[in-house]
Amino acid sequence: MIVHGVDLSVSVGSVELESPVMTASGTAGYGDEFAPFFDLSSIGAVVTKSIAAFEWAGNPAPRVHPTPQGMLNAVGLQGPGIDAWLSDHLPALLDTGARVVCSIWGRSVDDYRRAADRLADAPAGVVAVEVNLSCPNLEGRGSIFAHDAELSAEVMVATGGCGRPRWAKLSPNTDRIVDVAVAVSEAGAESVTIANTLLGLAFDRDRWTPALGNGGGGLSGRAVHPVAVRAVHDVREALPDLPIVGVGGVASGWDAIEFLLAGANAVQVGTASFADPRACPRVRDEMAEIAAARGIHRIIDVHAVV
Repeated sequence: MIVHGVDLSVSVGSVELESPVMTASGTAGYGDEFAPFFDLSSIGAVVTKSIAAFEWAGNPAPRVHPTPQGMLNAVGLQGPGIDAWLSDHLPALLDTGARVVCSIWGRSVDDYRRAADRLADAPAGVVAVEVNLSCPNLEGRGSIFAHDAELSAEVMVATGGCGRPRWAKLSPNTDRIVDVAVAVSEAGAESVTIANTLLGLAFDRDRWTPALGNGGGGLSGRAVHPVAVRAVHDVREALPDLPIVGVGGVASGWDAIEFLLAGANAVQVGTASFADPRACPRVRDEMAEIAAARGIHRIIDVHAVV
């Protein structure tokens, strides 16, 4: 795709994308919800809300709470299950011409295995599977998968049955993110997505109790952007050949360019879409405008500036 004279095509491992901008999981639904606002085939890919092998009700309301530079959420991974998504949501999304990345989650290694196996026969339009490792686990430690390099590697091995490239989505809530990135790469992840939300808590001013029904939640939006950029940078320094998708607080073309400068191959736009459902194509065009102003004619050459 050429915008402002700039070739925006990128690759994330073996996955070729016409644009470096994708939706972020959890912010664009399961299907074609954004189709009324822009052409879904004009962005890199639509990344679905994380889906399990089973239907899941999620957390009690309220599930989202605004913050000065973003929001807290504790939706709790509500979803219809992989089988229902394949039959009831995916066809309409593929009809838009969008490239699709299916995000999966689980409470155990076996849950991830079952979700991945159900995607083995998905249409070719599902170009990759994003394995959301930033979930609480039931494997005996009561933490988050992406805080444990060995468990994260187990999940990546278990998800090989999907038969397509896998991107491991990592957590910024650990000082072991580089160790985890190394482990998942060695275990079969073709790319890593950096990063998920930061753990946060807010109180209701009137009730003096937690603002979210689940208590704490995940902080996203512009406030987390420098943290995510640093995480991308640290993983790129340690693993110069590992493809990276940067996510966290992208609300403008410059935010996205910062991720590329830090070492990302592509970016995802999340919280910004709640305020502006056309944020993805706007960020894409702003990236191209910034690159053109610097005399850069291929977005992949942004890396050469550093």
